[in-house]
Amino acid sequence: MSIDVTVLRVFTDAQGDFGNPLGVVDAATVAPEYRQRLATQLGYSETVFIDLPSAGSSTAHARIYTPLTELPFAGHPTVGAAALIAHQRAGDLLAAQDLRIVIEEPIGEVVCIARKRKGQKLASYFELPKLPERLDVEPPSTAEIASGLGLEAADIGFDAHEPTVYSAGAPFLFIPIRSLAAIGRAAPAVMPWATKDGRASFLYTRETARKGSAYHARMFASAWGVVEDPATGSAAAAFAGVVQAFDRPRDGEHMLTLEQGFEMGRPSLIALGLVVEGGAVTSATIGGSVVTVASGALDL
Repeated sequence: MSIDVTVLRVFTDAQGDFGNPLGVVDAATVAPEYRQRLATQLGYSETVFIDLPSAGSSTAHARIYTPLTELPFAGHPTVGAAALIAHQRAGDLLAAQDLRIVIEEPIGEVVCIARKRKGQKLASYFELPKLPERLDVEPPSTAEIASGLGLEAADIGFDAHEPTVYSAGAPFLFIPIRSLAAIGRAAPAVMPWATKDGRASFLYTRETARKGSAYHARMFASAWGVVEDPATGSAAAAFAGVVQAFDRPRDGEHMLTLEQGFEMGRPSLIALGLVVEGGAVTSATIGGSVVTVASGALDL
């Protein structure tokens, strides 16, 4: 079996060991029953399988897998797939103008914009197909969270921020951490809430390693087969709700940079755009740069 695979690094514009690796597979070259097995073998936090769309208005159909499960929606596969599709199918046109790419995912159609500005890396962003919502789920107690992460109770929370559960297609337990030093000490080894089918955990702090970033983050998802993720677009999408709930940004447009993956040696930068009207998020975007690492046929 010969499988067409392209390996990208998403949410970085630098060559080398930066960003979040992504496998993009031509779905026509692998039978559906082998997709989960291939995603497990590739070992990336996510692998996306691209196929022909079912609707004429769409550009492509996508299915997204972690090493252990399929996801209805994920950010870095969407950003990476949109950028690669635009580059492969209309590279000359992309050099002259931004291109609209519509990707069918289980969550619905995701509208993306791909761009390749002169002197800059390939990039794309997408509009959230579903606005973030706070789920009616009681998060673990501060003591339970601290114990599960190997931290002290005093490390959990800052300003008005407290643990919450939000989703914009995939649910996350959002855990505010007092400082950059504390978030660096967090360990994903013992998290009772993250057992099979448990929620992934997105830790964040306002202290950052890079000037210009709004938040520093880490993401643990043992139930997905991902010990730690270098950059998590679906979590950033849901994080828009956290920002609105606790920071109360004024009406208008806002652009925030989330830094992630620094503790893993894979620095990643996620652009989170918000439009706030009447004190509520009315639309949001997730985007970043994309670098191609390798492309070819994999014989299995």
